[in-house]
This record gives sequence, structure tokens and C-alpha cells, in this order.
Amino acid sequence: MRSVRWALMLAAGLAVASLVVVVAPRPASEATDGAAVVRPAWTEVRWPFPIDQWGTGRAFVCKASDCKGEVRLYLRAKLGSCNCTTGIAEDADLDRMSDFELVGSEASPAGPGRPITVAWMKGRSRAYVLTSPARPGNSAISVAFNDRCDMVVATIVLPYDRTATMEPAVMEFLNSRPVLQWAEVALGI
Repeated sequence: MRSVRWALMLAAGLAVASLVVVVAPRPASEATDGAAVVRPAWTEVRWPFPIDQWGTGRAFVCKASDCKGEVRLYLRAKLGSCNCTTGIAEDADLDRMSDFELVGSEASPAGPGRPITVAWMKGRSRAYVLTSPARPGNSAISVAFNDRCDMVVATIVLPYDRTATMEPAVMEFLNSRPVLQWAEVALGI
């Protein structure tokens, strides 16, 4: 009985430890165009949305002091919802699978999307302008990538003027060990 109690305490401790994820920034360096590269510190926060057909996901925030404006990143798996043959190959695929309903906003594309790679998975990324009065001055980046018929969708809400500088930092975070480990579990790999 005592060993069972210790095993339960250890499991509970590991579960709590897995909820706290901070990806610390690296020292800023200069980009080729002279602009400083953003190196955000992502901190995991509680999933702020009610459960829907896709369940819950993971939520992260980068404080305004680290990202020159608060940035929120919402990440969740959508199992069995991807075209098993082509994945997320077109902007229309990304538009359809984006999670803008989570942030209570209508979104208009800010330009064409682009193909991306997250570890072994392929997908698309695209910037959007949020048009809801509830989110004035905000934009979003939607990123979706898939493994066979399952996908991961990331929705990033940020100040309008931060989209171009934050996208590389978001892609780096999506390729980080904590996110990839979560993706493997969430996608059942």
C-alpha cells in the first residue's frame, strides 16, 4: 500500500511539473534587415476556453515586456479532420481549420499563406487581421500542420504591428521539444 501511495505521489508531481513550461529567450541578435530578432519567453497558462468538439488544448503567453506587446498562443489537436492525402496544402484548407472562433473574432487574411514544416509534419501559416470590435488593433497568425489524417492547429493573437517579427519566433516554439512531445501524445504517435 505504501509503494502505491508513493507511486501516486510521484505521478501527481510529474503531472504538475508537466503543466509548467517556459521556453526561455536566447540573447537577441540582429536580423539581416537590421531589426532585432524576437526571442520570446513562452509561459504555459490555463486553457481559457470551454470544451468543444475538439476538446481542450494548451495555451501560452509571452508578456508584453518580452514580446513588445502581449502575445497569446493557443494550440490543440484535431484528430481525423485533415485531408489524409494532401494535408493542409492550400490557404483554403488553413482558413477552414483555423480556430478563430476561440478568440471570438472574425478574421480577414492579411496576405497569402506559406508552406511550413514542424519537425516531420508539413502545413501552412498565414497572417490575419482580426476584425472584431472586441479585439481592436490585434492580428493573428494561424498555423496548421498534420501527421497523416490528424492535425495540430495553433492560433496566435498579437498586436497588429508584431506579426512579421513574431512568426519566426512562433515557428521556433512550435518546433521546440515540449511542443513536439505534446504533439506526439496528442496525435497518438
